[in-house]
Amino acid sequence: MKFLYDKVSAWGLPLVIAFLLAVAVWVSLRADEQLAVDEQQSVTQADRQAGEAGQAAEASPAPQHRISLTGEIQVDGSSTVFPITEAMAEEFGNLPDRNVRVTVGVSGTGGGFKRFCAGETDISNASRPIKDSEVDLCSEAGIEFIEVPVAFDGLTVVINPDNDWVDFLTVDEISQIFRPEGFAVSWAEVRDGFPDIEIAIYSPGADSGTFDYFSEAINGDSGVHRSDNTTFSEDDNVLVQGVSSDRGGIGYFGFSYYANNADALKAVPVINDAGQAIIPTNVTINDGSYNPLSRPLFIYVSVASLEREEVTAFVEYYLTDGVWLVDTPEVGYVQLPEAIYAAVLDRVQNAVTGSAIAAAREGATLAEIYGAGPG
Repeated sequence: MKFLYDKVSAWGLPLVIAFLLAVAVWVSLRADEQLAVDEQQSVTQADRQAGEAGQAAEASPAPQHRISLTGEIQVDGSSTVFPITEAMAEEFGNLPDRNVRVTVGVSGTGGGFKRFCAGETDISNASRPIKDSEVDLCSEAGIEFIEVPVAFDGLTVVINPDNDWVDFLTVDEISQIFRPEGFAVSWAEVRDGFPDIEIAIYSPGADSGTFDYFSEAINGDSGVHRSDNTTFSEDDNVLVQGVSSDRGGIGYFGFSYYANNADALKAVPVINDAGQAIIPTNVTINDGSYNPLSRPLFIYVSVASLEREEVTAFVEYYLTDGVWLVDTPEVGYVQLPEAIYAAVLDRVQNAVTGSAIAAAREGATLAEIYGAGPG
C-alpha cells in the first residue's frame, strides 16, 4: 500500500500542478477577454452618449449671451409723438438686461429741436419734418442726425359732445375758423343754419409741429393762425379738457389724443379732395382718404448718441420688436408698412444722415422717399 501511495504521489503531483496551472491560465485568459469586452462596451456607450449630446446641441444651440445695458437716454419734443416713445421706453425697460432709463419730455416739436440741436438730447420727437432753419441750427452746433419716420397720424379736428349742429366741415370752413384775418367769430358765420354761439378755439402752441402742419394744410402757410379767443397749449390734455367743457369749443391734435378721449369729444368729418366726408380712423389714415390732415410722425436721432450701445439698442427696438405698440389702444396711431421700417432701420445702421423728406421730389410716397419701394 505504501508503495502504491508513493507511486501515485510521484506520478499525480506533477499532474495536479499542471492541471492547476492550466486552470490559472484559462481563468486569466477569460478575465482578459471579459475586460476587453467591458472596455469595448464602455467605448461604445461613451461614443453613443457623445453622439446624443452632439445631436442635442445641434437641436438646441446654446443661448447667446445678452449684453446687459445701462445708462440714460434723453428724449424731448412733440407731445403728439410722446405716447409712442413713452410706450417704447416702458416696454424696452421691461426687457431682460435692459437697465436703461429713458426720459421723455413734451416741449413741442420746435422746442425739442432747440434742445436737440444744442446737444442736450439724444432723440427728438417731431410731428413734422425738420425745418431748414433747424437743420442750420444743428449744423452750426456740429450735430448730425438721422431722420426716422415711426408712424402715421390723422390730425383730428374735435368739438364738444353737445355740439349737435356740425355734421362735417370743409377745409374752407375750417380755415374760416382758424385763419388770422377775416375769421368767423360765431358758428353762425361759418355756415347758414349754425347757431349764433361764440367759437372758442383750443390749439397747440407755436412750438408744436401739429400747429405748423395744421396751419399749412388749412391756412396755406406754416404758423399762420388765429390768436383771438384762442387757448394755446403744448399739452394736448389741456386742449382735450378745454373742448370737452365748452359747447362752442373746437380744437385739433393728434389722433391718439382723440382716440383716448372719444367719450368726451366728437371728431369732425372733413371733406377730402374727393369730396367725401371722412372721419379719421386707422383705416382712413392708413389708406390716405383722410386728407389733407394725415401725416407721418418722426423721431430724429443724434449720430453721436448712436455710438452708445443703449441708444442704438433702443432705436433698433423702436423699429423692430416695438412697432406693435404704435396702434395699440393706449397709443392710438397707425403702423407704417413693414418695408418702410426695414428701410429706415438700414439707414440708421448705415448712418445715413440728413432729411430725406426735404430732398424728396413733390408727390413722392413715404416708401419712395426712404428707399422702401414705389409705395
